[in-house]
Amino acid sequence: MIRCLVLLVLSISIYASADEEYPVHPDMKKKEGIPEGTVIRGTFSDSEIFPGTERDFGVYVPAQYVEGEPAALMVFQDGMSYLKSVPVAFDNLIDRGDMPVTIGLFINPGVVPAAGENALARYNRSFEYDAVEDRYATFLLEEMIPHALKDYSITEDPNLRGLCGSSSGGIAAFNVAWQRPDQFRRVFTTVGTYVGLRGGNELPVLVRKFEPKPLRVFLQDGRNDNNIYCGSWWVANQDMLASFQWAGYEVNHEWGDGSHNRKHGNAIFPDAMRWLWKGWKEDPVVRVHPDKSESEANRFLESDEDWELVSEGHSFTEGPVVNREGDLFFTDLEESKIWKISSDGKKLLFQENTGGSNGLAFAPDGKTLYGAQREPGRLISWNIETGEMTVHVENVKPNDVVVAHDGTVYFSEPRKKAIWKIVPGNEAKIASDEFSGVNGVVLSTDQSLVYAADYSGRFVWSAQRTDDGGLAFVQPYFHLHLPPSSVDVRSHADGMCVSDEGWLLVATAMGVQICDQPGRVHLIVPTPIGERHPSNVCLHGNSLYATCGAKVFRRKVKLTGAQAWAEPIKPEKPRL
Repeated sequence: MIRCLVLLVLSISIYASADEEYPVHPDMKKKEGIPEGTVIRGTFSDSEIFPGTERDFGVYVPAQYVEGEPAALMVFQDGMSYLKSVPVAFDNLIDRGDMPVTIGLFINPGVVPAAGENALARYNRSFEYDAVEDRYATFLLEEMIPHALKDYSITEDPNLRGLCGSSSGGIAAFNVAWQRPDQFRRVFTTVGTYVGLRGGNELPVLVRKFEPKPLRVFLQDGRNDNNIYCGSWWVANQDMLASFQWAGYEVNHEWGDGSHNRKHGNAIFPDAMRWLWKGWKEDPVVRVHPDKSESEANRFLESDEDWELVSEGHSFTEGPVVNREGDLFFTDLEESKIWKISSDGKKLLFQENTGGSNGLAFAPDGKTLYGAQREPGRLISWNIETGEMTVHVENVKPNDVVVAHDGTVYFSEPRKKAIWKIVPGNEAKIASDEFSGVNGVVLSTDQSLVYAADYSGRFVWSAQRTDDGGLAFVQPYFHLHLPPSSVDVRSHADGMCVSDEGWLLVATAMGVQICDQPGRVHLIVPTPIGERHPSNVCLHGNSLYATCGAKVFRRKVKLTGAQAWAEPIKPEKPRL
């Protein structure tokens, strides 16, 4: 009897999905007297980002478009199928003023043609669409848009640029805006594939942990959507909605009983467009909303502050440290220089011919600046008043260094996967080599622990200091986030700093990851779009410094830096 009921329920569900129908929205029908736009079709086969691919595309140009006057832009993934209905809807919505004069770019995923008669073509759709990385966004911005829209004037205002897609095209649409909010800020996704194909299942967590971005998102899904080996679309879309709401995004949704198709999405398309483009005439700016957000960004970041440029024109910056007077010192590895930015903003060359010195650290006396010299391979220091150099250890390849309040020096040597110690009055010895890898090194706020970042892994290791300066109880402790779909699966965990409340800030490939004392990431703060990810960070007062390739940036935060050369601070017990 139970088996019969189950079969009956399944048959009803399948029948309901098969017969799923929605009324055609009035704005999806042609109307008399409404100016009609034109559609131009083409192919693109010259991609260097997705080499060997061919794809069809179409361009919708509204009747109201005036040559030379920048139009808004909407990009559609799996685009050629949208050409059956979207141009009519755009005609109606633009005529009524519900959305701006908008050019539509409709793009199909790439296909690498078969190598021969008995070979299968390579279908790039999942590779391009499902991956949570910036490759597809780069393709749109650097190749597809310049090619397809070279004859049209398109606004550069990201507030007037949007994306749309369904299923894998839906996650692709969102991912482009997620990666490049400086270019796109409005997104409509239907039955979006936010599941475990190429990292999409991580997005609900990343939306919560990343500093909120200025995006407006409309989600659609149905209860009978796919539920297969990689996840449940219905559950994943609800999870995305919950994350957007928690983080304070501008988000709307429409849930139904439908399955994995565009029927429901087509039925609500005009209304979704009205919501996405609401206020475009009076105030088109899409903003973040700290007052509606539960994001940890509210705890750590000043909402009205962003990254500001401190110094540029270098080759590769590293090792930022600040002394008691508020002077910033940092290295340029490739130029073998150390620069100083004084507290009044003046830029001075402190040392040159440094042997590719990397990490820096001040001693408690405030005058001695330690450096990890790569060539010929030594731990050295300079007197910042006289410039005199002292060699402390030779025949090593140090990467980073920290000096405790009691004068004990710790430095990392990546090739040996070891942390060295120099206790005052004693020779240098390996404190521990029980790490999977070491790069950046820093002391905990109370200076009882040494943290070592594993550049090639995903952990920051923690070790307890012993009475003789050694390290015990070594563990892979801080669990970092990795780029979900990157070819390079390393964390790039490098330089670190700590706050007076015990927070650990780690420079990684995804940005500055802020971890609590139990080893969990609470917030990821990306550095400016278009800049290299941070190699190192330094927190002095309420200023967070980050070295990013050829540049150094600073940002005001709500955290206060704890310095190893200062008195240790015992933070409060964390929530476990």
